[in-house]
Parts: sequence; structure tokens; C-alpha cells
Amino acid sequence: MAAYFLEAGLLLVLAPWTDRFWDQNSFLVTSPSLRDLFNNSFVRGAVSGIGVLTVFAGLAEIAAMFAARRTAEPGDHASI
Repeated sequence: MAAYFLEAGLLLVLAPWTDRFWDQNSFLVTSPSLRDLFNNSFVRGAVSGIGVLTVFAGLAEIAAMFAARRTAEPGDHASI
């Protein structure tokens, strides 16, 4: 699950600022009002902000996994 959070977060951080991925969208080609909204820098920043939060959630999950592994007893393999 942590890998998913990291991958999705990085995609959300980078995608709004890449013209090929963000501007050449089939939904935006058909609707000029959506195109104007999604080309707004505030919307792009909001999507990137959600991506940063998602990356932090992935890193927190990895940290929790390592903490649980560190607190497990040496003979206990159930938590791994």
C-alpha cells in the first residue's frame, strides 16, 4: 500500500506541470470551460498539494512498518 501512495503522490505532484500529460487530455479538449479551470495555476497547485500529502502518507506508512518491525521480538515472525 505504501508503494501505491508514493507512486500516486509523485504522479499528482508532477502531472499538473507537464504539458504533454496535463494539457492533452480528452476531457479538456471537449470542454473549453474545464480547460480554463484546469489551466489555472491554483488548480494545478492544489492537485500538487494533494500529491505531497499522499507522498507523506506513503512515507508515514513505511515508517510505521519499520517501527512495528523494530518492536517485534526476535522470534516473532507474525508481524513481518
